[in-house]
Amino acid sequence: MSSPPQIFTTTSLFSLLGVLTIGIVARTAARTLLPKNATSTDRFTFIWLAFDAMIHFFYEGSFLYLSVFGRTVNTSPGPLAQMWREYAAADFRWGTADPTVVSLEILTVLGAGPMCCYILKQLVSDDPARHYWIVVLSTAELYGGWMTFCPEWLTGSPNLDTSNWLFLWVYLVFMNVLWVAIPLWLMYDSYHHIARAVRLHAPAKAKRA
Repeated sequence: MSSPPQIFTTTSLFSLLGVLTIGIVARTAARTLLPKNATSTDRFTFIWLAFDAMIHFFYEGSFLYLSVFGRTVNTSPGPLAQMWREYAAADFRWGTADPTVVSLEILTVLGAGPMCCYILKQLVSDDPARHYWIVVLSTAELYGGWMTFCPEWLTGSPNLDTSNWLFLWVYLVFMNVLWVAIPLWLMYDSYHHIARAVRLHAPAKAKRA
């Protein structure tokens, strides 16, 4: 009788340790670069955006490289391809350079990644204009997540494997819900900053008129 296939592999371990390392680097950067009097909200926002940028550049950037000009994750050599094959076991589209996924990743890597870095610069200088860009970035993140999974849901999720806890709860749920819950919260927070500024400005403008 053959033994069941191993779910949690060495590749799984090192992939998740890489995510953890990126989180630690983001937290260290916040402690180093932000002013000492920065609010807890700004510290959390900095950590998330630094984490977000590094995930976009290093993880998703490697996927994009492996999925253009005729390449696919499933046919490419190397540890990064092996890491993405691990994720593609849960969502098959990532192994075959699905054009919708690749199109979204082009926007994510080349658009959202640099935008994260720009907002980080604004956080360090305490520029209140960051709240506009946070709303833009968060909207893009939510749209990207929707367009990644909505086509699957509408067609009965033929490319998703939810047969075990690692694929379902770690790869598909946890690693994607982060990019829903946190952008929603950031939009909520930035909305209040923008609305308060507009409301403070409106009476002054009315008086001048």
